[in-house]
Amino acid sequence: MSNIVIISGSPSTLSRSSAISAFLESILIKEGNQVSTITVRNLPPEDLIYANFNSPAIQQAKLLVEQAEAVIIVSPVYKASYPGVLKTFLDLLPEKSLEGKIVFPVATGGTYAHLLSLEYSFKPLFSVLGARESVESVYMVDSQLTYSGQEITFVDSEIEQRLKSAIGQLLERLQRKELQEIR
Repeated sequence: MSNIVIISGSPSTLSRSSAISAFLESILIKEGNQVSTITVRNLPPEDLIYANFNSPAIQQAKLLVEQAEAVIIVSPVYKASYPGVLKTFLDLLPEKSLEGKIVFPVATGGTYAHLLSLEYSFKPLFSVLGARESVESVYMVDSQLTYSGQEITFVDSEIEQRLKSAIGQLLERLQRKELQEIR
């Protein structure tokens, strides 16, 4: 059993990111993993804006990341980058907080024009945070799925398969890593 944290980066209460996070969480739990979710919009705004490193809520979220073996970051893309609320939270993490963890970025956007945001916005940030091992990212266009609350429906079955395949890769890497640690 692996310890995985999902960071949902949408500033909206109801969002594709939330629905995707819930979908991924259900798959991971069915596979016997321990999963925690950090929903950045639910963190105290004052603590985020004023970089209150000592905030109990921020400390708890940082601890979840620290204890995780894998980190999944699910985020919308706005103007070719991730939302400010997600960046503000990630800025509060220690510099090498993703070191030794498998990172899996998932992003949604209105058009394919934002596809490269995973390479030019997300990847450099993850690198600064120490991420060296990642699962191939998945980018989805809003029209490929619909959602109602936490329920998600894939309009494009190929994107659902890509998402499930990436989760499979994540779980395989975690299992390999666990076996190496045992040896």
